[in-house]
Amino acid sequence: MFMNGIGTAVPTRRYTKAECWTAFQASDWFQRLSPAAHAVGRAVLLRDNGIEARYLAVETLDEVFQIDPDTLHRRFIANAPRLASEAGQAALDQAGLLPAQIDAVIVSTCTGYLCPGLSGYVAERLGLRANVQAFDLVGQGCAAALPNWRLASALLAGECGEHVLSICVEVCSAAMYLDNDPGVLISACLFGDGAGAAVLSRRPVAKQRRVEWRDAESMIDPQQRKALYFEQHQGMLRNVLSRTVPGLAAEAAHQVLQTVLPRNDLAIDNVGAWILHAGGRDVLVAVQKKLGLGADKVRYSAAMLREYGNLSSAFVYFVLQAALKDEAAGGHWWLSSFGAGFSCHGALLSVE
Repeated sequence: MFMNGIGTAVPTRRYTKAECWTAFQASDWFQRLSPAAHAVGRAVLLRDNGIEARYLAVETLDEVFQIDPDTLHRRFIANAPRLASEAGQAALDQAGLLPAQIDAVIVSTCTGYLCPGLSGYVAERLGLRANVQAFDLVGQGCAAALPNWRLASALLAGECGEHVLSICVEVCSAAMYLDNDPGVLISACLFGDGAGAAVLSRRPVAKQRRVEWRDAESMIDPQQRKALYFEQHQGMLRNVLSRTVPGLAAEAAHQVLQTVLPRNDLAIDNVGAWILHAGGRDVLVAVQKKLGLGADKVRYSAAMLREYGNLSSAFVYFVLQAALKDEAAGGHWWLSSFGAGFSCHGALLSVE
């Protein structure tokens, strides 16, 4: 399987941490929450946490604090199809393909629910064929990009088509929740909105860099499910984030990597570029240390985290796009995502 095009999309409005803190203080929610909650918000939004700004699908930050099921659902349905389609169109344009050439579309999300799913909205907006194979993957959280790509790989290997459009889209501002729990508050301060897409094909396109999917591995530990998950509370999604996540992510990322590299007769030093889901600064630092990487090796992940925050499943598309735009040296690249489950996935790419 080859990646022949990549595209990303974010809302038009960009908000800095300082702006978010000012809006939080002015909101009714600030008075409802405890002094300890104020301290958590202040620490996350005013100190260096590896994030400078986020793009959110709201016209003003006042809208962020309108937290009720109907408002959040309207925000998701207004923005998820649009962002997913914009990223998908950008990937098609880079691949030099027409919508009619796409044989399957796979859309992943965890921040909202639609029935029929987002794939139908994307097919309509992009003008995909009526007989396109459409798949909606939900509930995989930040880790979803790689399961999405593995399904694409299976479809292509099974000769179910020549080109698959892979999309991950998250409207995290449509899954906003606030209470006095530190993990819930930290989550509210980390996530941004955006979408990533890739055209995955059986054959490479000559005009693009050759990016080939070579090998992959996954792991899931249901015993750690409660470390990172969404729960339904008062008709809304409440993101539960525990202190154990950085350590879990680091151990899982190391385990998956050390499964794939030896069976390809490779060592860590053979990996030229690292396309890692960041999660947050503490998570990225933990993964970096566990894998024995210098700061320069995780620079693309760190840069995307600083500019966009945690984009959940869409994040690794932004990192991969950044590495390609920077013309990172070819060779073996490692793509990894992790999240709810607790799950972790990794893929070995060959880039020329």
